Amino acid sequence: MLTDLPNVLTLLRIASIPILVTLVAVQAPWADAMACVIYVAACITDYLDGMLARRWKQNSDLGRMMDPIADKLLVGALLLTLAGYSKLTLGSLFAAIIIMLREILVSGLREYMATQRATLPSTRLAKWKTGIQMVAIGMLLAGDSTAALIDMPWLPVGRLGGALLWFSVIPTVVSGWGYLLAGVTRMTQAAKSARLASKAAP
Repeated sequence: MLTDLPNVLTLLRIASIPILVTLVAVQAPWADAMACVIYVAACITDYLDGMLARRWKQNSDLGRMMDPIADKLLVGALLLTLAGYSKLTLGSLFAAIIIMLREILVSGLREYMATQRATLPSTRLAKWKTGIQMVAIGMLLAGDSTAALIDMPWLPVGRLGGALLWFSVIPTVVSGWGYLLAGVTRMTQAAKSARLASKAAP
């Protein structure tokens, strides 16, 4: 049900997106710090909704659909916003492009697999990818202005976030390649089955 707590947490994650985009657009140290805090809270809901759904046996098709959509909306919106305000340090704009292309590819593969009544389950490497991206985006949202705000101007938070975003490209590409192979294998099997069925037809 939509009112189950795990689904409510997922909806809150989606609702945080316009708030985060607005805070980035303010371009003030306090806004950067607040954006980081809200983003961390959103990431915590990502962990909690799955955990609570399993513990309280509130798994549902709606929740399984909404959870990855919320994650992709959050990551996509923030990467685009950070790019628009030149906050993707160390040339990590190109890392963001790779991440976005991978997410679109995997979404397409999942849609195809659904038509075949098959699934594309998340892998451990994909979960590592998500974790690294979360930390990287949080640091990019905070930026050097937040470090200065808390009297740590020597800490290059923005550059560290950019470096982490580049590092996340490794599991992003490797896990995406694994998903692509799984999808192609399924397509090949489906085509082979269709050919055999046509030959067997009178």
